[in-house]
Amino acid sequence: MVDFRDSDGDKQTPEEERRRVAVALKQYGIDDVAIPKIIAAGYGKLAEQILDLAFQNGVKVREDKELAQMLAAITLESDIPSEALVAVAEILAYVYKANRNYKT
Repeated sequence: MVDFRDSDGDKQTPEEERRRVAVALKQYGIDDVAIPKIIAAGYGKLAEQILDLAFQNGVKVREDKELAQMLAAITLESDIPSEALVAVAEILAYVYKANRNYKT
């Protein structure tokens, strides 16, 4: 799960609240397909629900609004586009380390 909200700490307007975006990526193991897929994406209240589910389940998140906006525009269950793979790999490495699922 990746949290892609603004993190500047300023109070946001209702329009900015609606523009919040969250994207959830499916985690794959070594035996699965190597490229992650988008399993959930949403804006505004739906983004908050996605994040709430992640937080309730102890899933670590990472913020990157621009990447989230690009990924949210992709059809669910689609592969991550090649131009976003490096950024997604960096985020997944961060999340795996935060969850202690990845050793360097």
